Amino acid sequence: MKDLCTGEIISYSISPSPNMEMVMGMLNAALLEHPDHDGLMIHSDQGFQYQHRAFVNCLRENGIVQSMSRKGNCLDNGKMETFFSTLKREMYYGHEKEFRTREQLKAAIEEYIDYYNRERIQKKLGYLSPLIFREKIA
Repeated sequence: MKDLCTGEIISYSISPSPNMEMVMGMLNAALLEHPDHDGLMIHSDQGFQYQHRAFVNCLRENGIVQSMSRKGNCLDNGKMETFFSTLKREMYYGHEKEFRTREQLKAAIEEYIDYYNRERIQKKLGYLSPLIFREKIA
């Protein structure tokens, strides 16, 4: 999950397959870490997980509005797709053979997300990292 104001990755879950446990874990972690979410909007694609009753009900119970991509429209998910592209370009491509296990890859992704949030500056944030930008606007 990405905060579109600060660019911060606020929650994520890594799994070998997209399943409800992964998605609900990500959502619950975000809700715990960021308790002020009333009126928030969450955008997703049309994956079955995001249409599942448990996910939709959790959003509703927490006052979160759900926005979903139109079928066949990748533009709606552009912000997350851009992040995935950046992650792959900066930490994966050219290093594929270094990851001998899923756990090694998972650890590298987690390390990259921490770097992305804390250290990686972004022009659109005035050359600040997402967490430094969040501190400045708080």
